[in-house]
Amino acid sequence: MSIKAPKGTKDILPSEINDWYKIENAAKEVFEKANFKEIRTPIFEDTCLFERGVGDTTDIVNKEMYTFIKSDRSLTLRPENTAGVVRAYLEHNFYRESPPVKFWYKGPMFRYERPQAGRQRQFHQVGIEMFGIQDASADAECIMLAVEFLNKLGLNDLIVEINSLGCPKCRQEYKDRLKKAIAPFLDGLCEDCKNRFEKNPLRILDCKNEECNRLFEKYNLKNTVSSIKLCAECDDHYKKLKKYLDILNVKYEENTFLVRGLDYYTKTVFEIKSNNLGSQNAVCGGGRYDGLVETLGGPHTPAVGWAMGMERLNSLIPNSETSKIDFFIVSDNQPEAVKLTYKLRNKGFSAEFDYNTRKFAKQLEKASKIARFAVILGEDEINNNYFTVKNLIDSQQTKMSFDELCELAKS
Repeated sequence: MSIKAPKGTKDILPSEINDWYKIENAAKEVFEKANFKEIRTPIFEDTCLFERGVGDTTDIVNKEMYTFIKSDRSLTLRPENTAGVVRAYLEHNFYRESPPVKFWYKGPMFRYERPQAGRQRQFHQVGIEMFGIQDASADAECIMLAVEFLNKLGLNDLIVEINSLGCPKCRQEYKDRLKKAIAPFLDGLCEDCKNRFEKNPLRILDCKNEECNRLFEKYNLKNTVSSIKLCAECDDHYKKLKKYLDILNVKYEENTFLVRGLDYYTKTVFEIKSNNLGSQNAVCGGGRYDGLVETLGGPHTPAVGWAMGMERLNSLIPNSETSKIDFFIVSDNQPEAVKLTYKLRNKGFSAEFDYNTRKFAKQLEKASKIARFAVILGEDEINNNYFTVKNLIDSQQTKMSFDELCELAKS
C-alpha cells in the first residue's frame, strides 16, 4: 500500500508554484510600499496562546486545533496567525516603538475541519496586522490595502462588507437585546447556536445552518440587530471609517449580521467577497482587535488586521504559465555540455543539459518542453568555437558566439 499525503493536505507541485509566487510577490510589493514589514512566526505555539487569544467559545479552539503534548507541555499547530504575531509583538518589545507598527505575513495554518473545495486542514494565509493606532484611518488603510492587493492579482469585481461590533462598554446591551430577540425560537436552532447563546450570542449571527437562517428571517432578526445602537465613541469611529472609505473611493456595503468567527474582534469587522468566477466567494476577513494585546499580557494597544486564504485566491486568479529555463544544451559530448551549462549559470542564466546523452532528436524533444532556446553543441561547434541556437518558440536557428548567446537570453 502506497503512502499518500494526509487527508486535508496537498502537495504544491512545480507546475503550480508560479501561481503561489504570483500571490507572494504581489503581497510583498503592495504591503512593503505601505511600510509593512514581513514577520515569520513559529508554526506551533503554546496552546494557551490560542485559548486566551482566539477565545474558548470559538469552533477553532473547541473543535479544530491540532494539539499535542511534548515533555508535559501542550503545543498547538497555529490555526491562525494574529495571536502569534501579537505574541511576537510583545516578546520583542515592539510596543516600545513609535506607532504604528506594521507587519505582514504568509504561511501555513492548521485546522481540523472537513476538507472541501478551497479549504484544507493544512492551508495557507497571507495577512497584515497594524498596532498602535486608534483612529479609523488605520481600519481604512487595512481595507484599502486588501482591495489593492486583490486588484493586483486581477480580482476587480469586489464587494466590501463592513460592520461595527462595538466595544465592551456597549456590547453587553447588544448581547442582551440579541438574546431577548432569539429566546422565543432558541429551541429550533442548531446545537452550536444553543451553545453560543450563553457563551457568545453574537456568534449565532454567523451560523450557516439553513434552518437557523430561516428562523432568523421568520422572526425578523435583521431588524432587531439593525436597531441596536452603538455607544457614542464606537458610533463616531464607525462613521469615520465610512468617511475614510468614501475618500479612498472604496465601495462598501453595511452588513449588520457580519460578526466574524473569532472572539477578539472589537468595533470594525469586514469581509471582502469576489465575483470573479461568477459566484460570490469570501476572500478576505478581518477587523479591529483593541483588547487582544492586553489579553495576552501587554499594555492596552489598539490594533487592526486581516487574513486571506491563499488556496482560495489561487482558485480565483488565472493560472500562470510554467516558467521555462533559458537554455538546454543538446550535445553528445558530455564534458563540453557540462562546461557550457555551468558557464551560462555563472553568468546568471538558467541552463540544463541531458544527463543521459541521448540522441539529438530526443534531447531536442525535451528541450522544447522546458527551455526557451536549445544550444546545439556538436563536433563542428566545439572545433570552431561557435554555437548553433534554436529558438524553440519560432524554430529559427542561428550560429552565434558566447557573448551573443548571453545577449539573446536577455531579450
